[in-house]
Amino acid sequence: MPEVLKAPLTLEFPFTRSLGPVQSAFLTGLRERVVLGVRTGDGRTLVPPVEYDPVTAEEIRDLVEVAPTGTVTTWAWNHRPRRGQPLDTPFAWVLVRLDGADTALLHALDAPGPEAVRTGMRVRVRWAGERSGAITDIACFEPYDGAAAPPGGHTGEFADPVTGIVAPARLDYTYSPGRAQTAYITALAGRRTVGERCPSCRKVYVPPRGACPTCGVATAEQVEVGPRGTVTTFCIVNIKAKNLDIEVPYVYGHIALDGADLALHGRIGGIPYDQVRMGLRVEPVWTDGARYPDHYRPTGEPDADYETYKELL
Repeated sequence: MPEVLKAPLTLEFPFTRSLGPVQSAFLTGLRERVVLGVRTGDGRTLVPPVEYDPVTAEEIRDLVEVAPTGTVTTWAWNHRPRRGQPLDTPFAWVLVRLDGADTALLHALDAPGPEAVRTGMRVRVRWAGERSGAITDIACFEPYDGAAAPPGGHTGEFADPVTGIVAPARLDYTYSPGRAQTAYITALAGRRTVGERCPSCRKVYVPPRGACPTCGVATAEQVEVGPRGTVTTFCIVNIKAKNLDIEVPYVYGHIALDGADLALHGRIGGIPYDQVRMGLRVEPVWTDGARYPDHYRPTGEPDADYETYKELL
């Protein structure tokens, strides 16, 4: 039994969104060192503001300025900051109810240690040196012993409002493929493709998942499949992916390897993109040192009959 594999993986992409009038005013206000909330029909002031009352679902647009000072309502110490967090030294995550607000805002508190943080402590906003209209315009909160700053009277009207933002989304995690896929990946290193057969329905699944998705029973019997297969369906890619050295257009398809009852994904090359078709017979192309096929190319065999792969679409 080979050692189960694991590897660090990162999923990252930019998330672009437009802003409605309330969020636009809130973020533009931060750029101008103004904190805005929104007043509900029953007189509550919500910070950060929302476009609809969470209690009544009524649309709310009445913007009101609150103070940059406030009170910590609860907190948790972050002893090991991660990439992209507000501070690169240990800090406290805090919920702060700003003076003039009825709800709390989540942000970071710059404090020397957890012993310096307590519920009920007074804090104020520390503004970022450069501001662009984002929550990061508040660099963090800091302890504050002075008097409460009076809320201003800003109406939320700005000459140059922020209308959209780009927020980077990133997830760092450690992935382990488990027993079945570890065996599959290990076999690929030897240029073999191995699936597992269900003991009940006798279908062979590639890549194996350790259990039959139809019957729900564990699978353990290994079956070598391929290396040739049949294109069951495909798409033509016309948008070049970042950091992928493949010229567009190219074809990405589902390929049912001979002996398998589940089609896997693969790039199809060695043929003009507009000549790829369902039923095309293909084989893997390996590059030196690779752990998986670089792409699949036509074998020159006659196309497979539709009846032989229609259940694998």
